[in-house]
Amino acid sequence: MLTLAKWHIWLGWLVGVPIVMWLATGLFMTLRPIEEVRGEHLRREAPAQPLVIAGSTLAGPEAGLKEMRVTMQQGRAVAILTGLDGAVRRVDFASGAPLPPLDAAAARALVAQRIAGGDKVAKVTLFEAENAPLDFRRPLAAWQVALADGTNVYVGRDTGEIEAVRTRWWRAFDFAWGLHIMDLSEREDTSHPVLILFAALALAGASIGLVLMFRRRRRRHRIRPLR
Repeated sequence: MLTLAKWHIWLGWLVGVPIVMWLATGLFMTLRPIEEVRGEHLRREAPAQPLVIAGSTLAGPEAGLKEMRVTMQQGRAVAILTGLDGAVRRVDFASGAPLPPLDAAAARALVAQRIAGGDKVAKVTLFEAENAPLDFRRPLAAWQVALADGTNVYVGRDTGEIEAVRTRWWRAFDFAWGLHIMDLSEREDTSHPVLILFAALALAGASIGLVLMFRRRRRRHRIRPLR
């Protein structure tokens, strides 16, 4: 037991300072919301304006578009249009003809083509924008293509694009992150009272432990048995 106590003390000296540094920096990072750290509170909101491109029939003022992204899908140029209301749709870039939303078969085919091991599909499930799974967390209607190895691939129903790939490791990491910031619901809030309180308590406890290690070592040097 005495040997274990000595190892405990020396290991405490070895890891004590990094732990205090980690706790101190962790506490510091919880003191402000991440949006404030990124300077988002300094941005002045501009009123939403329709996207206008001269000479284009895809994005005239009557279309009420907020954003247009052009990409190649199946050998043709496709415009992915986002409206002022957040609705997303696809059109053929050359003709402006609307393209239908992806069905389950098209989502499976895209995953098989673009993802290693994507041909080993366990099931395909459609999630509406307001009911996104926790490992996707985006307000976008998407097909969840669950692979045999536990990977979830999310294909946008209205974008025709692979929007996210979530492996088992990603989900474990995401859960660990949620525990780390004590936010298991959204896993985004890095500045809330519970986290700040526990970070402060942990820092205080680690600091007191370091002080006690100093005092105990000094006392052992002063009090030596007579031989």
